[in-house]
Amino acid sequence: MKVIIIEDELRTAKELKGILEKLDSEITIFPILSSVAGAISWFRNNPAPDLIFSDIQLGDGLSFEIFKEVPLTIPIIFCTAFDEYAIHAFESNSVDYLLKPLEETMVERSLLKYHRIKDYYASGTYTTNFNKVMVQMEVSYKQTLLIYYREKIIPVKVVDICYIYAAAGLVTLRTLSNQDYTLPYTIDQMENMLNPQSFFRVNRQFIINRESVQNIEHYFNRRLFVKLPCETPIKIIVSRLKVQDFLAWIEQ
Repeated sequence: MKVIIIEDELRTAKELKGILEKLDSEITIFPILSSVAGAISWFRNNPAPDLIFSDIQLGDGLSFEIFKEVPLTIPIIFCTAFDEYAIHAFESNSVDYLLKPLEETMVERSLLKYHRIKDYYASGTYTTNFNKVMVQMEVSYKQTLLIYYREKIIPVKVVDICYIYAAAGLVTLRTLSNQDYTLPYTIDQMENMLNPQSFFRVNRQFIINRESVQNIEHYFNRRLFVKLPCETPIKIIVSRLKVQDFLAWIEQ
């Protein structure tokens, strides 16, 4: 059985690959795809696999964009921490999901489900239902954040965000006018709230706004240093594993 993994976190992709190969020795993992653009190109130039495991939020967009560009009639198992209505929508359309962090028992359950319903996908009925699911899965990203500051509630437009920074258990937002606000969310939650077309998580501590990038420089160990117009507590360094996806995001 030929399987594709679409995942931009290398560690997660390797863990999933190891679990799949352990569960079924007949599984062949094709090259791991880490971006929307790369996946679209791959599917256009290669025979379709039997099964796809796909993250939802990739560095250059949502994985749904892949399947809009390249219609497929094969099952897709989404690996996600997506909200409940989306998960139930996929369940009702016989599309399975895995909640991160991945566990062997979850992957095994999904493989068993695949074997039970693979004929349904091959029939073409899946294509119609999947299009309906994708409509349900449209994400409403934040346009404005409400900041509770002392006795005030301050609306901050996301277009005015320079970066979001996590350190010492706190997540702070800095605007392009150098105003700082503490956020009541984790940086993971903020990553899910913001449109990945406009915001990119360059490492564990920083999410940056595309419009705030002034220039990019090569840094030690094949990493990148990103310069923004606003002050930063430390240098913004793009982790080595994210360099390729970051540059593709910038070029969009």
